[in-house]
Amino acid sequence: MAEPEFTATGVRIEKRLRSLTRAGQVRISDGRVELLTSYGSEIDSAPVQAVRASKPWFAPDGRALADLNGQRYLLTLGDHDPAPGRTGPPAARRFIEAVRRAAGREG
Repeated sequence: MAEPEFTATGVRIEKRLRSLTRAGQVRISDGRVELLTSYGSEIDSAPVQAVRASKPWFAPDGRALADLNGQRYLLTLGDHDPAPGRTGPPAARRFIEAVRRAAGREG
């Protein structure tokens, strides 16, 4: 298995008004975006080319929308990248950039 292109832990993953996990994982690896529970069980995954990631206009920094397989997920990542040597989720903008870069949609 190749090194993941993006990994975030401690991510809150919501679908509609329901929280699926408060400490989940988001991973971009081998051309797929995966949403995982804190135990590593898959919530959803899709090829990166089929995933749309954006910043919701109605939410504060640290949140991103991800559309996978026709389902919309609200991801709460960090407001800013953690300090070097510290744990914590990276900024939501890094996730959005990583999806675009992995799909070949720079910009």
